[in-house]
Amino acid sequence: MAQNSDPTKRPKPGPWPPGQDSNDAPAMPPSSWAKRTGFRPRFSGETNASDSGQITRPPVDLEAGRVRPVPAVNGTAPPPPANAQAQVQSDKDQSVKKKREAEGGPARLPPKHGANRPPAHNAVVVDTPAAPQPSQRVVRNENGENALPQTVDDEFVSRHSHMKYELRDTPGLVPIGFYGFQHYLSMLGSLVLIPLVIVPAMGGDHEDMSMVVSTVLFVSGMTTLLQANFGSRLPLIQGPSFVFLAPALAIIKSPEFLGLNGNNFKHIMKELQGAIIIASAFQAFLGYSGLMTLFLRLINPVVVSPTIAAVGLSFYSYGFPQMGACLEIGMVQILLVIMFSLYLRKVSILGHRVFLIYAVPLGLAITWAMSFLLTEAGAYKYDGCDVNIPTSNMISNHCRSHVARMKSCRADTSQALNSSPWFRFPYPLQWGTPVFNWKMAIVMCVASLITSVDSVGSYHASSLLVASRPPTPGVVSRGIGLEGVSSMLAGLWGTGTGSTSLTENVHTIAVTKMGSRRAVELGACVLIVLSLVGKVGGFIASIPQVMVAGLLCIMWAMLAALGLSNLRYSEAGSSRNIIIIGLSLFFSLSIPAYFQQYALSPNSNSAVPIYFQPYTVASHGPFRSQYRGLNYVMNTVLSLHMVIAFLVAVVLDNTVPGSKQERGVYVWTEAEAARREPGVAKDYGLPFRVGKMFRWVRWVGL
Repeated sequence: MAQNSDPTKRPKPGPWPPGQDSNDAPAMPPSSWAKRTGFRPRFSGETNASDSGQITRPPVDLEAGRVRPVPAVNGTAPPPPANAQAQVQSDKDQSVKKKREAEGGPARLPPKHGANRPPAHNAVVVDTPAAPQPSQRVVRNENGENALPQTVDDEFVSRHSHMKYELRDTPGLVPIGFYGFQHYLSMLGSLVLIPLVIVPAMGGDHEDMSMVVSTVLFVSGMTTLLQANFGSRLPLIQGPSFVFLAPALAIIKSPEFLGLNGNNFKHIMKELQGAIIIASAFQAFLGYSGLMTLFLRLINPVVVSPTIAAVGLSFYSYGFPQMGACLEIGMVQILLVIMFSLYLRKVSILGHRVFLIYAVPLGLAITWAMSFLLTEAGAYKYDGCDVNIPTSNMISNHCRSHVARMKSCRADTSQALNSSPWFRFPYPLQWGTPVFNWKMAIVMCVASLITSVDSVGSYHASSLLVASRPPTPGVVSRGIGLEGVSSMLAGLWGTGTGSTSLTENVHTIAVTKMGSRRAVELGACVLIVLSLVGKVGGFIASIPQVMVAGLLCIMWAMLAALGLSNLRYSEAGSSRNIIIIGLSLFFSLSIPAYFQQYALSPNSNSAVPIYFQPYTVASHGPFRSQYRGLNYVMNTVLSLHMVIAFLVAVVLDNTVPGSKQERGVYVWTEAEAARREPGVAKDYGLPFRVGKMFRWVRWVGL
């Protein structure tokens, strides 16, 4: 029959994946990562037709300069390009015609091995789909139909990207020590930059800076050990998050602190400690009470992406204006980091991409050495001017005009290294008894809620790289609860900010290919030992301010990009998502600008530096009711960029209709499935039989 001979009308293929004989390569077993959503990621240069109206074109490997083969979908090979369809059709027609003539009748091609049913009478079976290649992962929906092979070419998304060590790998003490130190060294900027910003803002001196840096290292190591053993159990470093920076600066610049006399640093630090302790108790309750499992229903990539991106974008008024005080040093540092991380990222030394992994430390070291040589050569020496004399005591206008440049460019202005002791043990309440203020605590509670949103994205992304399956909602709740406990410890020790899983850590795991939990734990122990050496904190505290500003420009740009990278789990080209992301980002910059600029005169002479003026909104914001505490909370919270981005995104994403695949809803492992699979239980189960303590609380365990 003519219609049976038409090769374009193929019968429905048999069960997927099809069977195979012993000579065929073993196919990768189906995976259930995205069985609820049927999600298929789109990578660089690859665009598929969708309901959002995207243009279909063959996927291109931009780095290799060639077209990538398109994987089969639902057992059917993808159609060739439009200009080649006619030739392919003609070749198939000729092939079928020759077979029919040779056999003297309708062609009957034998089915592939493993097919459960023979072809129908007089049916022509052409191009029966073969088993999926090992470079693909088969994704099924709940009914086991419509399998979608999920490509794994992106090293940032898939855990099948040649990870050297996965979650439970323990290769040996030497490799673990090496990779653990490498992991923490690449995260150095994220760990120490926040103290270098908030301590001078509080009026602290170089000795206070050194003590806070040592305390941050100690608390980071301690809380990382707790999270790796009793929290999410993922290899995520705990540390001071940039999410806490804006609320901390808003509290530091509160009107009641502007007229303080005496030691401003300790007084403001105690206020910050009290706010952090209350906010951390709220976060711990959110996790351990099970409310986080309900909150997870509102959080997905379309919410996480603009929220975290707004954190990085919100500090644009601080980074480059600070670096402009010594532009030749700051620009060299930024250009070095860009060169190392982008142009030299594929250069390997002894099998390690040294320039990509250590881009920030290498750029800092080279720039610091250049600043030291210029200082010793007298490039920043002005006759009769001493950088250690306060500006208010300088008589010469010549010195006053150059003091900012001297402080920013010279490498010998800080006495932190010389004044630091060799041994210092950070202890709780070292700054005094915390002061609890409810209005400042509410501001910090909002920040802790945003850090929980940030951590949800980090848990999901890191589990794709290192774990057998994503965590269960109970494990996520347990991790958020322990982050609250970690922030409480940070508040008691006095780091100035809370503690959370660092977003940059996921990028570090993907780059270093090191996902071993043991390596992170050993690195945390080394971090604790280094925190006891006072000279280490003094050395970090002596980083010139212009280099701190340069590092912040890089880290905040990376944070904004990492936030937007969460869109890879959703339909990034969907008009629905484009509008939601666009509105969230624009209003996250525009609405806070309205609050920050309200009732401010452009020519007003303020004692607060211009880059800190956005955080003084509590004293002049548009909310001016008879309740001063309410005015403080509303003016401060609504001036935070991340809060506006989160509110706009969470409302729009949960009210505008959209499919699960379009929204990119995070898929978490079901508790029943986790208990049945030994690998998942080993990945996320609590050690030392501690899990028995949580058997009665089903919502914070497997």
